[in-house]
Amino acid sequence: MSQNVTIYHNPRCSKSRQTLELLQTRGLAPDVIHYLETPPDAQTLEALLSLLTMEPRDLMRQQEEIYTTLHLAQPDLTRAQLIQAMVDHPQLIERPIVIINGKAVIARPPENVLSIL
Repeated sequence: MSQNVTIYHNPRCSKSRQTLELLQTRGLAPDVIHYLETPPDAQTLEALLSLLTMEPRDLMRQQEEIYTTLHLAQPDLTRAQLIQAMVDHPQLIERPIVIINGKAVIARPPENVLSIL
């Protein structure tokens, strides 16, 4: 059975590299999106959030300096503002995100991806 697999990948991240390797050792050839080079737009992020059943802050790397610099912890920020921050600063997006046949997971740890295979 053919599987439609996509990974939002950062090659500098060890967890992202491990996840990609795990997929490949399972015989999968994912579409690799280098999200730092080609960031997802707001509509794509909305779709990812829906697949992940997450809110925008749940998808953000809150330890990143830019998160603090942009004051993204402010509770009055709207969903649209948080998503736009990720569009403008894709390093805020948690990684790697894997989508397989319409199901998605953040593969931290990489073995999380096994839950959607």
